[in-house]
Amino acid sequence: MQPTQLDSKRIIETTELLCRRVRERFPNAGLNDVSARLHSIAEQAQVRSREIARPIVWVRVLTVTVILVIVGTFAATLYQAGDFVEAEERLTLAELIQVLEAGLNDVVLIGASIFFLMTLENRIKRLKALKAIHELRSLAHIIDMHQLTKDPERVLSQGPATPSSPKRTMSRFELNRYLDYCSEMLALTGKVAALYVQKFEDSQAVAAVNDIETLTTGLSRKIWQKIMMLNAANGKEL
Repeated sequence: MQPTQLDSKRIIETTELLCRRVRERFPNAGLNDVSARLHSIAEQAQVRSREIARPIVWVRVLTVTVILVIVGTFAATLYQAGDFVEAEERLTLAELIQVLEAGLNDVVLIGASIFFLMTLENRIKRLKALKAIHELRSLAHIIDMHQLTKDPERVLSQGPATPSSPKRTMSRFELNRYLDYCSEMLALTGKVAALYVQKFEDSQAVAAVNDIETLTTGLSRKIWQKIMMLNAANGKEL
């Protein structure tokens, strides 16, 4: 059977393997902390996504209870109003209009209250998902900051450096691997974000995940331009 959903366990395993690769290749690099943070978020996402997909029982019980109370109170009010109208003399046109207007306002308020309660669970889940997705957006920018000064031209050329120039500590091969690790982290960031909407098809949450995918794809594209420069300098066929 072909898989139709992302496997959170496989994503966690992939991030853990990436952490080991970064640590073994660059034991003293700050990228180690970033990869460890990505792995931690991936583990949290497995739990968070299940919580978001799971029904919030107390909200549903509260919603049903309040709706029943509102509807019951409204029905009792209508019944009492009917008895009052029968007991009184015939209503004038102005009085009838006032009664209808008051009744219409009550119906609108009751409808708004019921709509608020019916959407409460979804809004709570959306808030949790958007908060988690925002965390991934920040992580994507942190990954981009780590590769920002990793310029292939500084490795390929031997131009003079200034006191403020980044230190040249990597060979072509090491820089290639470093950039590749950053690209993999960005790709995994997008996959972790997708876990939150896999079983929670909220339009705002899905739009936020699509924004993460667009962001990470754009940042990764810049990294691959640098990798292509290194490969071209090494005489590799692209």
